[in-house]
Amino acid sequence: MSKTNTFARAPFARWGRLAVAALAVAAMVTPLAACEGQLPTPVADSSTQATPDLTEAQEKKIRLAILDGIDAADQAKSVDQLAAVMGGPQLEIRGSQITVAQKTGSLSKFAVIPKDVAQVVIPTDDGWPRSVFTITTTTSDQQSKRLLVMNQASARQNYKLVAMARLFEGAQLPKFEIPTLGSKQGSAKDSGLVMTAADALTQYADVLQNGSNSQYASKFADDLLRQNLAKTAADVQAGMERNNGTQQQTFEAVPDQMWVMRSAEGGELVVGRINSVWVRKAGDGRESQPASDDEKALYNSDKYTSTMQVTYVNVVALYIPKAGGADAQVTAVGADRQPVKVEAL
Repeated sequence: MSKTNTFARAPFARWGRLAVAALAVAAMVTPLAACEGQLPTPVADSSTQATPDLTEAQEKKIRLAILDGIDAADQAKSVDQLAAVMGGPQLEIRGSQITVAQKTGSLSKFAVIPKDVAQVVIPTDDGWPRSVFTITTTTSDQQSKRLLVMNQASARQNYKLVAMARLFEGAQLPKFEIPTLGSKQGSAKDSGLVMTAADALTQYADVLQNGSNSQYASKFADDLLRQNLAKTAADVQAGMERNNGTQQQTFEAVPDQMWVMRSAEGGELVVGRINSVWVRKAGDGRESQPASDDEKALYNSDKYTSTMQVTYVNVVALYIPKAGGADAQVTAVGADRQPVKVEAL
């Protein structure tokens, strides 16, 4: 099937085959459509003794209740209703999307979360917090599959959707144990990997900010988010230079908003939050204005100054291979990106 994608395919590091779909990254200006991949059936490890804390039926009941709550908030265009079913970075992202919808009249089609799933990874660990990683099917209009993270902070709290990443075109996820066996959750400081999850999130933020000039650039495979950010920054820079304007983007990892699941191959899939701020200064007495429809909808004024500051919330999904592999790199497999605040300085 022919599908539309505004990015060219990007090279990815080689690691365990579990091909997953295509994507539209919620990039800076224009979201994208995607193509679909295939999910082979993992093989059960008969030596595994641990069992999941949830059944597949329980996961489905929890997930559908969360998605129904999100749908109700979407229909009412009510940011306040989201807190009952969402948390973490995704609460801020969805809140911003609904705020935009209040101005434009409709929610972006790129906010759609399919209710059908391709794979569910349920943790076998005892105790809390505990997270479930769920990979949806593609959307009805063939947008990419979504990687959802539902988290339960304590035994007395409900699961909430805390993070979602749109899987990149050509991305390959690692193998996990089959749902009836589950998989172990990881942590920010697990050893035996090319780097810890905490370091991966922090270093990737530096790569997003500095590109090929980052001291960590060689540790990460190229990916669609980096390519899109670089292209958008270059386009904006070209326009600004004509009027002696400047721009700067800063990225900062948020280590306490990170969720980790171990793969059958010994690596880890990490979904975490990176905040970013984009400051644009128009030159030669000109006004700096919003750079996208979302930024325009979030800007609560019709007055402009020479400087505009936009705060973004980024969710990234990174695969960290185990240590010892030849030229092993961390690979971003998906992302979500949304402006949440637009100010004139």
